[in-house]
Order: sequence, then C-alpha cells, then structure tokens
Amino acid sequence: MGEPKSNDNAMVHDGEMTVSNKMISSSEIVHYREMLHGDIMVQESEIVHGDEMVINGNEMVHGNEMIHSSEMVHGNGMVHGSEMIHSNEMVQVNAMIHSNEMAQVNNMVNGDEMAHGNPLVCAGVSPPTSSRRRKKKSPVWEHFTIQHVPGDKRCRIACCNLCKGTFAYSSGAKIAGTSHLKRHIIQGSCPVIKNQERELALPLAEVADNDGEGTIERPSKRRYRRNGSANATFDQERSSLYLAKLIILHDYPLHIVQQPAFSALIGSLQPCFKLSDVDAMEGEVYAVYLKEKHNLLQALSTMPGRMSLTVGLWITSQTLGYVSIAGQFIDTEWRVHRRVLNFMMVASPHSQDALAEAISRSLFDWGMREKLLAITLDNDCPSHDIYSANLRDHLSNKNGVMLKGQLFVVRCYAHILNAAAQDVIASVHGVISGIRESIKFIKASDSHDEKFAEIALQLEIPGTKTLCLDVTTQWDTTYLMLLAALDYRQAFTILETCDDNYNEAPSAEDWKKVEAASNYLKLLYDSAHSVMAVENPTSDIFFHEAWKLQLELANAAAHEDPVVSSIARDVHESFDKYWKDCNLVLAVAVVMDPRFKMKLVEFSYSKIYGVEAAKYVKVVNDSAHELYKEYVAQPPVYVEQSASGNNTQTTPPSTGDGLQDFDMYLSEIATTQPSKSELEQYLEESLTPRSIQEFDILNWWKLNTLRFPTLSKMARDVLAIPVSTVTTVGSIFSAVTGSRMLDDYRSSLRPEIVEALVCAKDWLPHSPPASQTPTPAMQ
Repeated sequence: MGEPKSNDNAMVHDGEMTVSNKMISSSEIVHYREMLHGDIMVQESEIVHGDEMVINGNEMVHGNEMIHSSEMVHGNGMVHGSEMIHSNEMVQVNAMIHSNEMAQVNNMVNGDEMAHGNPLVCAGVSPPTSSRRRKKKSPVWEHFTIQHVPGDKRCRIACCNLCKGTFAYSSGAKIAGTSHLKRHIIQGSCPVIKNQERELALPLAEVADNDGEGTIERPSKRRYRRNGSANATFDQERSSLYLAKLIILHDYPLHIVQQPAFSALIGSLQPCFKLSDVDAMEGEVYAVYLKEKHNLLQALSTMPGRMSLTVGLWITSQTLGYVSIAGQFIDTEWRVHRRVLNFMMVASPHSQDALAEAISRSLFDWGMREKLLAITLDNDCPSHDIYSANLRDHLSNKNGVMLKGQLFVVRCYAHILNAAAQDVIASVHGVISGIRESIKFIKASDSHDEKFAEIALQLEIPGTKTLCLDVTTQWDTTYLMLLAALDYRQAFTILETCDDNYNEAPSAEDWKKVEAASNYLKLLYDSAHSVMAVENPTSDIFFHEAWKLQLELANAAAHEDPVVSSIARDVHESFDKYWKDCNLVLAVAVVMDPRFKMKLVEFSYSKIYGVEAAKYVKVVNDSAHELYKEYVAQPPVYVEQSASGNNTQTTPPSTGDGLQDFDMYLSEIATTQPSKSELEQYLEESLTPRSIQEFDILNWWKLNTLRFPTLSKMARDVLAIPVSTVTTVGSIFSAVTGSRMLDDYRSSLRPEIVEALVCAKDWLPHSPPASQTPTPAMQ
C-alpha cells in the first residue's frame, strides 16, 4: 500500500480525529470514536474542555458545550427538540473529564511518525480491537475521579467527588477494583451522603449540590445486582419487630435498647432506625406474644386427640413463684409436639390449691378442659400419693378424666434418676471428696502430673480415661471421674509412698465402695442416655428402662455383701416408690407397642414379682381394656350422612347370584353375634419383629389407623403422655432438684411480660410462615 497522508492537518475516520499535523503509527491507532488532542486522549463520547473547536461528523464542540447539528443556539440557551438548556447549565454525557483529570495514554502519537502497513486508519476499514482501550462502564465512576499520586506516575487513586476522600485504585499494573468504592457510596460511608440522609430522613435519593455539580442517585438493582441490599427499602416497623424477636429468642434484657454501645451499633448499621424505649419495647414483645398465641390456638383447635401437661415450679428471690405449664400431643401426621402454654405467677407455688387453680385457668384459656389426659409433675414431693390424689380430686370435678384418674398424675422420670444418683453419691460422699483432693494435688503442678504419669506408665495402666475433676452440679461428670479414678487406683497408692506431701490415697475399702457406687451410677447413666436418644420420646420407651432399674436395684438391695446392699438400699427405696406410682402408665404405654404388647409386661413382671406376677399383669390388662371401652363410648368424630343430612344404614349389596337371603343371614350374624374388639384383635396378632431396624411406632399406628380406628385414638393419646419434663441431655444430669430459680432481672418484670418472653421464645421457632394457616401438622 502507498503511504497515506493526513488531509487538512487532520485525519477523520468514523468519528475519530487527530490534531496538530500528527501521523499515526501502526501500533498507536486511535479507536472507535476516540479523539486525541496534544497528549490527551478522550474515549468515546467524552468531551475535551478548552478553547479548541473540533468538527466531527455532525457534532461541534465549542468551549465547554457540545452542539449537535439538529440543535439551535438561541439567545443565552441551547434548544434541542423541545428542551431548553441555559448557558449556565452543563450537559453531561456519560462522564465529564476536566483538563487536569484526563487519562494519559502510554503510547502517544508522535509528530513525525508515519502510519505503516495495514493498520492504517482509512475510510471504511474497521481498526483492530486488540489495542482498544477498555471503557470504564461501572456507574461508580459517576461519583469518583481518578488522579495520579504526586511524585509517582504509576500509582493512581480514586477521589470521591463529594467528600474528596481518596481510595486506592492502582499501583502500576495492578487494579484495586471498585467494590470498596461502591460501598462508600451505597452503604452511606460517605459523610456527605450520611449527613444528607439524616437531614432529609430519607433513603438515598437524588441529592444535588447547591451549585448543581453532581447528582447522587441510589444505584438501581439492575446496576448493582451483586449487592442484594442496595435496593432494599427501610421499614421502621419491620425492623422493630425483628428487634423484639431478637430479644425474645436470645434472652436479651429489654433495657438493651438504652445501652449506648447497642445504640451505636444500630446507628452504624441503619442511621434511619429509631430505637424504642423500654416501655415501647415491652409493647413490641407483647404484640409478638399475642400473634404467636393466636397461631397456636388455631393449631390446637384441630388437634385430633387429647393433651397431656407437664407442670414445673419456679421460685424467685421474693416470696412469689411461677408455674410453667406445657402441653404435649400427637398431631394428625403422628408427630409428637410439646409447647409451653403458660408461665403464670402464683402466690404459693407449692400449694396444691394454687397449682390446681393455675392448671384449671390454663385449660380454660386454651379450650382444653375436655381434652386433658394426664399431668406430669417435676417436683419431688415426699407425699406424692396424697398430693396427686388431692390434685386429681380438684381437677376431676371440672375436667373429665379417663380411667378414674389412674393415669392422671405422673412423676418425672428424669427427676427420679437425679434423685437416685444423688442418693448414690451421698452414700460415698467422703470417699468422693478424697478423690477430688487427690486429683487437685496431681493437677496442681507439672511435676506432680509428670510423676503420676510416670507411675501409671510403669504400672502399664492403659490410660484410656482422662483423670479430671467433676462438676458437682452435674452427676454424670462425677460418675466419669470415679470411672477414671478406678483405673488409676494403684497409681494413687504408689504416689502416696513416693511423695510425702500426698496423703489422700483411698483405702482398699474405699475403692470397693467407689466400685459399687460406680455400678449403680452406670445403670442410671445408661438409662438417661437411652430415654434421651430420641428427640421426642414416646411414653412406651420409659417402661424398658424403668423395669430393668427396678429389678437391678431390688436384687442389689438383697445382696449379701453389706457394702453393696447398703448403697443400694436407699436408692431402691426411692425408686420403688416411683415404680409403684407410675408402672401402670408405663405398662399401658408399652402395650401400645406392636413389638411387645402384653408379652413384655408378663415377662418383666415375672422377673420383678415372681409368683405374684399374674396379679399385677391382670391389673394392666384390665386397665387397658377399660380404657379402650371409654374410647369406644366416645361419640365418633366423623359421621357419614346421606344427601338429606340423615344418618344412613347400609345393607350388604347383592352379588346377583340369587343368594340375597344368604347375604341377609350373614348380616344378621354380624349384628347378633359379638365380634372381637379392636384391642383383642390387636393383642392376638403376632408381634412385629424386633429385628426391623429403626422401627417407628408412630408411623406403624399411622399406617394401621384404618384397621384400628378406635384403638389408634387410644394409642395416640397414651403414647403422647410426657413421662419426663426434661427435654435435653444436659438437663437430665442436673443435680439441682426441686423448684428452679428465676433470675433477678426476670423477677423484676411485670408477670405478663415474663410470660410473654418465656412463651414466645418457645413458639417462635415453630411459627408457620405468614402465608400458611397454622395446623398441628405444621407446628
């Protein structure tokens, strides 16, 4: 190709123009709609300010204004279409770059260079894209300007057009990105934006300076898609609701809203949010409580069966106390649920009349007067039989109880385990104290610990258990401490002979007591873990643990070794009382397990009662049949009706074989001859194999509801009886017995607010979405 020359001191190609008689080399090409002036490059539709005038296509730049060919300058303004732009206004096109804010081009166009080869800028030829400068498309550049660092031309910074704050942008070839610049504008970190928001009390909107420079507009979701909260609308009421739920769920004090640190945190997150005072926050909490109570009322209104209650006592530093009442039931999908119903203040929490009155008020409040089956108490009353009899009599007059109240009052199984464990520990309290002191001596210094470890190594003690101190309020840790100490019993003895400062080694007789106590604690420990292995245990699983404990403790109490029998005697005495009070409830529940039915009752009672077992087995069998009859006598829930609304009686359909008389005969036999009840059919069927892994008793009854429509109702209610008031593994090992203590802060609140905080905390995790109707199956 021939050498091209510039025409009329400039070459124009598709909107491009070079000035000052300069030629373009093959590696220094001006791309699509770029304009060079001197040492400055302006990309695309950027405007060069100054006194130069450039004619490009049908556009004209004069001074600080750009005028299209379709525009007309009139008077002191510019008319474009139907718009008037005055001379003191400035038209912004994508980005405004002042003479001192222009991007420098590394490869400039030299004055005497000639364009060589194919890459010439010619009419009708598109330039190559390999050397095209990338346009800054991010809308963040509407609010920032790139500047060079004085003294270092390689480093550049981004300067906020509003607050003039500077941010890192590039250091040579490395670009810092724009995320931190977006946060500065979007999240209100810019002090200018923050002040404007506070003054106007509005989210980010269009805010202009007095002189018209710069418009701050909240970036749209389209422009900042990766920032999901950029386009969110602030809602004061919704935020207050979330704060109330936060306080409820995490037991934060209501006066947290007055704490300066919390106020500063909220202000930094959302300056527009106005924190409520304590009284207003009480109102928010109570509103949450009322809404969640309404949801639970709707769910309980469709509960298919009866409900059983758990009752707990709380005391305060004052003379007042609280009664905690929770309900347990099985829903239409055969799932167990437990919900706190009330947490009400009573003047005398240990009074039978006060407790009965609180239960009656709760049943009336929730519409459960006719649906109560059993009550489980967590207190250790020495006269439980008298206490439960009085409670039964008081409530039976107002609420219909089944089986003459024989299943009405149940004692908490977890509390019995705790009481038995405390009896075992108390029987060897002196020895346990000596072991604690021995462990303290060993752990007091590294030299003692190293010497003890050396002795254990010489004795070849496996050391599979860690020797550590127990937590006196958690009896399971005491059991684990004794187990570890038994492995190191010889090491304690040798340490006493080697170290004159140590004289706490237990004697051989002491170790014998520790071993016996550990065996009993193991029974209680394993039983506790078994009943808590299931998230929502049904009542049938407690029978397996209770009868084994009763048998083991009875045999130990009669042991010929006085050390073994003396420890077991006190433990058996307290557990035997529990067995007498509650074995009927547990036995009827295990009858509802198709893997055992009456067979396990017969087997276990023969082990416990010997020749008198038949008498106790008959009591369970008669009680199960009597309870079933009461369910049969209940009016049916669903009644099939004809189109006219009257009950219909159906006759066997004819088969068309001329034996209508025979069909009538069969129908008469079915009505005149007594058929076996559902309970009898159920008990006569073969047991479900126990080899089935992960057997689900509730799912079995769900699948067999059509076969046993009445018996399944009885099974649903009996299996839902809460044999234990404890729902967590940690609580079942707590050595704290009796009433629990309410902290001073909760005690200082109004009773209705205390109830709202306790109940709403239990309800919120189970609250259905707003778009759904709450039902027991959803809770």
